[in-house]
Amino acid sequence: MAIGALYFAEDIFGGQFCLKSDGVYFFEPETAEFKKLTNTINEWCEIVLSDYQVITGYTLAHSWQKINGPIPSGYRLAPKIPFVAGGLYELDNLHICKSLKLMKAAANIALQIRDTPDDSSVQLVVIN
Repeated sequence: MAIGALYFAEDIFGGQFCLKSDGVYFFEPETAEFKKLTNTINEWCEIVLSDYQVITGYTLAHSWQKINGPIPSGYRLAPKIPFVAGGLYELDNLHICKSLKLMKAAANIALQIRDTPDDSSVQLVVIN
């Protein structure tokens, strides 16, 4: 569900920025949805620089690190309750996780909900 793009950056939650033929997109790993951000990489740079605290997750990452220490390379902040299931972008809902494990967990969620209409009830199966 994530093919057809060139991925070049991630936010602190494992969301990915990517290039497609018509612009720069954000790939939401829990839903496998692409959201177009800009037409060019230069426009993307302007957006990130003007609102990096939100776009990259900097504010929450900084707050989390003040309490828990540095986030090592290869790790991201993962939601305890998935964001797509109503988990909040708050410190109490975050824990540190290896990037690859987070990516696999998000893909697992996306595969389970991909054919489910919006606002439907779902029961997610957690796979370790």
